[in-house]
Amino acid sequence: MDMSAIDLVRTALWETLILAAPILGAGLIIGLTISLFQAVTQIQEQTLSFVPKIVVMVVVAILLLGWIAVRLGEFAMSMFSGAPV
Repeated sequence: MDMSAIDLVRTALWETLILAAPILGAGLIIGLTISLFQAVTQIQEQTLSFVPKIVVMVVVAILLLGWIAVRLGEFAMSMFSGAPV
């Protein structure tokens, strides 16, 4: 692999991390909050942690959809033009 291919893969992975971080971060925060609530109240219902995480992650994804589309569009244009990001 030459350096341009390595740079392309590195840039693609970095963009993936940037785009996924807000959604995964929201899921992490809600998951930790609900787990703490379950530990304090001794409620051991599995769906109590699953459903709110999914709902919050979908809401965050919908709210950030415009930003994600712009960012992906810029990345795609830079990849098609051959210019570094």
